[in-house]
Amino acid sequence: MISEYIIQEIDERILVLEIRRRDRKNALNQSAYLALIAGLEYAQTNPDISVLLIRGQKDLFTAGADIKDFLNQDPNQEPKGRLFLKKIANFSKPIVAAVGGDAIGIGTTLLLHCDFVLASDNSRFQLPFVNLGLCPEGGSSYLLTLIAGPKLANELLLNGKPFTAEIAKQAGIVSSIWNENQIMNQALVLAKEISNKPLDALLTSKALIKKPLQVKINQVIDSEIMEFSRLLNTIPSKEIMSAFLEKRSPDRALFNIIKN
Repeated sequence: MISEYIIQEIDERILVLEIRRRDRKNALNQSAYLALIAGLEYAQTNPDISVLLIRGQKDLFTAGADIKDFLNQDPNQEPKGRLFLKKIANFSKPIVAAVGGDAIGIGTTLLLHCDFVLASDNSRFQLPFVNLGLCPEGGSSYLLTLIAGPKLANELLLNGKPFTAEIAKQAGIVSSIWNENQIMNQALVLAKEISNKPLDALLTSKALIKKPLQVKINQVIDSEIMEFSRLLNTIPSKEIMSAFLEKRSPDRALFNIIKN
């Protein structure tokens, strides 16, 4: 699946997927998700690929999901973002992510399914779901509580404010922090180091590491999807997203409406 927004390259035994939609801050739309899914499927089935490397540019990872997609979704089709999250959550080969600049929404939750996350010291993370009238997705309500602890997970998920690479490392989202000018090269160096190891040993080791959690992760992702879909159609969420696109302040009098 070719997309102008996802650049696919092969470097030795590494498949590189680069998000490149800079005019929209690398926001992910349906076309980008389809290309990411296709990349995951290609890497999964190709015996010549040992490692997947996901990156943006040194100053921008992704602003998250394209808000217009939320408002223009076909109710008869499953959104491609959900399919992508399911794919990456069950991907069997090692994943390295290189994060520079903003990693917002799904740009942060997808990192919870990566095995190595290198971030630049200028990176900024955010889980703004409640700010949009939504709930966590991608298994983050479970995984972040597990790796960061309930108090820090509450701060990041319920407050929804941006946080630094240092906080992301403290929360277990990020593995290591690098200078902006080092991040892309260091991620590639690490991916090559991992790709030179025996593939069977890599697959077996990752499967053993994930096995105790995998069933629970998939269950949580499904539960989150159900609530996310419900909230997406509520008055507060629709008002917040419409206000965002119209560049106005949302009507906060609508925020306490629990049912449409």
